Amino acid sequence: MMGHRAWEEGEAMADVSASHRPGSPDHRARSEAAAAPPGAGFWRWTGVFALGVVAISWAEFPLYVLVGSPPAYNGAAFAEHLFNHQTIAFTRILMDLALYVAAMIFAARLSHLIRLARPGYEWAATLVFGSAAVWVAVTLVADGLEGGATLDTLGGNADPSAVRALTDGTLLIFNGSIAFVLTGLFLGAAGYATVATGVLPRWTGWLAYLAAALCAISVPAMYAGPLDYTGFYNAGGWGPAIIANFPPLIWFLVVGIVMVRMRQSPT
Repeated sequence: MMGHRAWEEGEAMADVSASHRPGSPDHRARSEAAAAPPGAGFWRWTGVFALGVVAISWAEFPLYVLVGSPPAYNGAAFAEHLFNHQTIAFTRILMDLALYVAAMIFAARLSHLIRLARPGYEWAATLVFGSAAVWVAVTLVADGLEGGATLDTLGGNADPSAVRALTDGTLLIFNGSIAFVLTGLFLGAAGYATVATGVLPRWTGWLAYLAAALCAISVPAMYAGPLDYTGFYNAGGWGPAIIANFPPLIWFLVVGIVMVRMRQSPT
C-alpha cells in the first residue's frame, strides 16, 4: 500500500511538473490569462480612485481657506490658531489619509496597466509606483508634524517655539519644494510611460508633462525670501501652491474620467 501511494504521489508530481513546463497547454493557458488585457471594470475602478484623489483634495480646500493662517513668524498666534481650529486640523489629517490610500491604489493599478501595455517599460511602471509611494510617505511626515503641533496645544500650555517649528516643518512638504519635486517626478514618469506605451491617450501624457514642468518652476520658491502667505512667490506664497497643486489635480481628473469611460486599452 505504501508503495502504491508513493507511486500515485510521484505520478501527481509529474503531472504538475508537466503542466508548468514551458510550451505545455496548461502553461500556455496561464500565460495567456496573465497577459490578457484588463476588462472595463479594471479601467473603471482605476479611474474611480483617481477621481477620489481629486474629490478629497477639493473637499479639503475650504478647510484651509476658511480658517486662514496667522503671521508666519508668530509662534504664539499659531498655537492659538491650532487650538481654536483643532477639529478642522485633525479632520484635514484624516482626509489626507483617505487621499493617500486612493493615490496608492491608483498608482499601483496604473503601474500594472503600463506593464501590460509594454512589458519592456517595466522600469517606467516601477518609477511611477515608486515615486507615488515616496510622495505619499513624505507627505505623511508633514501630517505627523501638523498633528504634533495641534496636539501640543490641547493642554492649554503650548510651547510657541515648538508649535512654530513643527508648523514650519510642514511647509516644504505640503506646498513647498519637497512636494513639488516628488509631484513632478510622479507626473513626469506617468507622462513618459503614457507617451511611450500608449497605455492612455497620449495627449494625457503631454498634460502630465505640463503639470510636471509647473512643479519644477515652483521648486526654487524656497529661495525667494521670508515666508509671506500673502505673497505670490516664496516658500509660503499662494502662487506656487496654486501652480503646483491645481495642474496635477486637473491631470488626475482628466485621467480618471478617461479611465472610467474606457472600454479597452488605446494601444
